[in-house]
Amino acid sequence: MISSPAADRPRCAWAQATPELRYYHDHEYGFPVANNRAYFERLVLEMFQAGLSWRTILAKRKNFRQAFAGFSPQRVAKFTRADVQRLLKDRTIVRNRLKIEATIQNAATFSRLAKRPGGFKAFVNTLPLNNSRATVLSFRKIFAFMGPNIVAEFLMSTGHWPVRHEAGCFLSGAISQSRMPNS
Repeated sequence: MISSPAADRPRCAWAQATPELRYYHDHEYGFPVANNRAYFERLVLEMFQAGLSWRTILAKRKNFRQAFAGFSPQRVAKFTRADVQRLLKDRTIVRNRLKIEATIQNAATFSRLAKRPGGFKAFVNTLPLNNSRATVLSFRKIFAFMGPNIVAEFLMSTGHWPVRHEAGCFLSGAISQSRMPNS
């Protein structure tokens, strides 16, 4: 269970509803991620969020972590058709065949990129991060199920693009000013 951050802090309206949303907003959204596994987790969660609320995805995060081998891209890349069938029956996650199959495909791609010097972060920093259209096109050439919103949210949530906190949010300006392309 996530310890509930101070509920009385002024924060973005989207982050008010649950302890999971408050924690994510206060400690993860827009902050750099620690390692390749954390990058892969965020990539998967952002992809599964498409068409759904972030609240739904965060409520199922622990289940996603268990279903997708602790977000180990190397292990997920080895998933088989039987694993796809298992995941389609798992009521604790979002059961969407396209997203599940894209996750497995993306795990293989991610693993190859993460093996390069500097890991996945080095790959992201080779993208034209100051040109959103070019960045989205780069992601779409490499990864499955990556639309403009998914790519944008992924890059914002991992600290590569500035986040947009609402006026009055205690983080407004605090982390967005520390984020510059290729930082």
